[in-house]
Amino acid sequence: MCEWLKANKPPLGGAWCVLSFNVPTESTRHVLHEKRSTTPRRWQRGERVHPDAILPVKIGLTQRNLEDGYGLLMQVSHPASERYGRHWSAEEVHDFFAPAEEAAEDVKAWLMSSGIDPSGILHYENKGWLALNVSAAKAEQMFKTEYFEYEKKGSQSESVKVGCDDYHLPEHIAKHIDYITPGIALSSNMIKSRVKRDWPHHRGPDFRPPGPHKWQPPHQPWHLPPGAGDLPSELQGCSANVTPTCLRALYGIPEATKSDNVNSLGLYESGDTYSQEDLNLFFQHYASNVPQGTHPILNSVDGGQAPVAPGSEYNTGESDIDMDIAFSLVYPQTVTLYQVDDQNNGLVDGFNNFLDALDGSYCSYTAYGITGNTSPYDSVYPDPAPGGYKGPVMCGTYKPTRVISVSYGEAEYDFPWNYTRRQCNEYMKLGLQGVTIMYASGDYGVGSFPGDDSDSGCLGDAQNVFNPQYPTCPYVLSVGATRLYPNQTVRDRESAMQAYEISSTFNSAGGFSNYFPVPSYQKSAISTYFSAHDPGLPSYTSGPQGQNIGANGGVYNRAGRGLPDVSANGARFVAYNNLTLGHWFGTSLASPEWASVITLINQERTAAGKGSVGFVNPTLYENTWALNDVVNGSNPNCGSTGFQAVPGWDPVTGLGTPSYPKLLQVFSRLP
Repeated sequence: MCEWLKANKPPLGGAWCVLSFNVPTESTRHVLHEKRSTTPRRWQRGERVHPDAILPVKIGLTQRNLEDGYGLLMQVSHPASERYGRHWSAEEVHDFFAPAEEAAEDVKAWLMSSGIDPSGILHYENKGWLALNVSAAKAEQMFKTEYFEYEKKGSQSESVKVGCDDYHLPEHIAKHIDYITPGIALSSNMIKSRVKRDWPHHRGPDFRPPGPHKWQPPHQPWHLPPGAGDLPSELQGCSANVTPTCLRALYGIPEATKSDNVNSLGLYESGDTYSQEDLNLFFQHYASNVPQGTHPILNSVDGGQAPVAPGSEYNTGESDIDMDIAFSLVYPQTVTLYQVDDQNNGLVDGFNNFLDALDGSYCSYTAYGITGNTSPYDSVYPDPAPGGYKGPVMCGTYKPTRVISVSYGEAEYDFPWNYTRRQCNEYMKLGLQGVTIMYASGDYGVGSFPGDDSDSGCLGDAQNVFNPQYPTCPYVLSVGATRLYPNQTVRDRESAMQAYEISSTFNSAGGFSNYFPVPSYQKSAISTYFSAHDPGLPSYTSGPQGQNIGANGGVYNRAGRGLPDVSANGARFVAYNNLTLGHWFGTSLASPEWASVITLINQERTAAGKGSVGFVNPTLYENTWALNDVVNGSNPNCGSTGFQAVPGWDPVTGLGTPSYPKLLQVFSRLP
């Protein structure tokens, strides 16, 4: 890292940062701003960063009025509010939350008193960030810390990351600063597809990421479930082979007929890319309503490319199945693909690069020679690798679609609290603008994927503490998964997804956040859950920044935001990948199913002269009758049976699966 940083120092006379080591004119009392107690499991600390190495320091300024964000979002999202549906413009959101001018001026004054030439301090146009390049020695002096190099254990890559265990800020400016990078964030955490097995973080010359959870059934005779003979032939085998026709029957979804220019369904993809040949095969056999060659509108973020050949190392199935579901349920409506990150980057986007492209005020880098994002969670551009993306920075490039489905995620524990808080606030702002963001809840029950934070993916010395999956932010719709069993038909009530075909721990993820408390729209549902169906598991109360995890022998945070909010089918979906037909499992299937339902509802509201539904959580929790309750199954992991699906909301399947006719009735009544 020392050699890389030295090689990338600005030329003499450059405008990045002119350093002088003047002694500050007044003594300043520093206070602890952030602290990390342990080294991330996958990384090991190496040598101190060379004093002359140049660090690209970015200072995130605390935005104004964030404490009002939840209330404002509820005003436009709660069905009982007189202001329901009166969404804000992007400009109104930016102006309301922008940091105060005096905050930036106070921080600049401190930097200059520390010896930083004012010409080397960049202030982003959105007013949310200051950036400067300083030597490691100077950064350590300013932040009262020590910077070290960190290497990924077992990695053959020569790249390392820089970070510190804690840092301090002057007491009088600490209130103006959200967080600083590089700081306590160290690990290069891979954002994983919700249908993927463990995936390496660095791509070597022979790297091929493992595919999604695909299971080919053995050649055994299939028995018609009781009562299936009375169903139309295309619905008789839905317990064995889930198709779009099965999904329509399960949830009352009509054949789509509308297409307009405001309701394109958005899909996020990163580290995985679709194959047009795979889509064509699916359309031919399972979605004849979609013409051959139909493809998404490509919104490339930081060099994202699509499509790829069927046998490409980047075609592992996630993108294929997301688009299969979306196109089959909403066509002739369009689908917009946010393909994030170039194919040379060793990381998959931590969502910040994606959010940058949607909202210029969220950008954490600019075009004036300062590159990067929240290191080391987000990919770095310009990408120095051969063929890497070196184009213009993606900052407010795309207007977000009204509905965006994301089937990727990571353990909440893998991200610093400030990182998740800042990102969560951005989801709040998108909700204010009428955007519905939904994330698959995860696939390993009450834990994370094996190898994440521990061999089992669970927390604590005994690996028995539950590990909720991020995003746990209360401003997104968290989507779990359900299934039919072999003796059932589409007329039967589904169960929580337990994919015995895959693994005993591959189950619909759910639980309680360690970072975010219960939001008001969820309090009644969670209170009823605990009073009527207490899980009988030892618990703890997490601190405001995730402290006390596992305290007093507890395995989950009883005071946390509950996950998921809703669910939909996530087992035995039939689709093609690399021209091969297989069965697919995971909450990855459920998220685009819900995205399709909300898109169809938005189309009907548009036809009636109304706006989008936006942040749907409050309306769903106020109208639980419009969902199909799921009362069977559980999500075991971490040496536990996990939580059980019960009547009402539960931390396995949420409020249940969609009933399109009832949901349309609910949202059609709203202004």
